[in-house]
Amino acid sequence: MVSVVPILAPLLVGERRVVFKNITWQGYQQLREIVGEKRAAKMMFDRGILEITMPLEEHEFSGRLIELFVRILVVELGLKIKTMGSTTLDRADLDRGAEPDNAYYIQNQPLVAGRKVNLAIDPPPDLVVEVDITHTDINKPALYASMGVPEFWRYDGREWLIYQLQGDRYTEVSNSPTFPICSKQKLYEFLAVAQLDEVEAEVNLRQWIKSQC
Repeated sequence: MVSVVPILAPLLVGERRVVFKNITWQGYQQLREIVGEKRAAKMMFDRGILEITMPLEEHEFSGRLIELFVRILVVELGLKIKTMGSTTLDRADLDRGAEPDNAYYIQNQPLVAGRKVNLAIDPPPDLVVEVDITHTDINKPALYASMGVPEFWRYDGREWLIYQLQGDRYTEVSNSPTFPICSKQKLYEFLAVAQLDEVEAEVNLRQWIKSQC
């Protein structure tokens, strides 16, 4: 099998970002109400810093394909999933809010299946994924760790970083705790093949998982 390395794209522009500082929680909530939910831009708020992100093609390609990657793993491994997408994860008590690229309940799917999630009483998503190809002013590992998200993935167009919550902070790990069968190399291979043929990438990944199981 051909060895595939991470996609090298040092000059990629994946997002346009606008940052506002010294914003109150009330101001953040009011702005969300003004712009509404049906918008392409995503908002992230961290204790006075509001970042609005407009995803571009490279961002969307990576985000959508990673979402497919997760779903294939879940299906082929016989797991359960509740997809949250970019559902707003607001925590007024933490003065933080986020609209991640992808968020999932997998281990805790039975706790939230068939109803709307309420973060005041429900656990946070088991896995959150962020694609950050260009610089962000938000410390996303600190933000999601404060929310208690057990596993956080970050992809910058070249490298896939996996973080596991240990105590109140993340530790970078080499393999996903949710999908230990899958190495980083498989995602790089999947994305590289998908650049030319997304169907072939999906078929190859499904066949590989079946062969491992």
